[in-house]
Amino acid sequence: MTLNMKTEKNGSEMTVFLSGELNTVTAPELGALLDRELPGVQKLTLDFAECGYVSSAGIRVLLSTFKRIKAAKGSLQLSHVGESFMDVLENTGLDAVFNIL
Repeated sequence: MTLNMKTEKNGSEMTVFLSGELNTVTAPELGALLDRELPGVQKLTLDFAECGYVSSAGIRVLLSTFKRIKAAKGSLQLSHVGESFMDVLENTGLDAVFNIL
């Protein structure tokens, strides 16, 4: 399965809408998009409403992005997190790291 990514920017705020699977194959695609688009962003929201699966490779991209945006005094939010992804975040303690809407 593929990952479709749509970005919406409003000044220093950006939302990335993810559709499909964030897995070993597609995680580098998200990483590349964020490398290109993140400079100047102070508030990043990743919307998982249409994302059915997140692998450990996807979580690594999220953690890396979190560290980068926090170092820039910005914020990262995860929205519309599905039940199975939320279970993973809770079981790993990452629900305490990420701002989950």
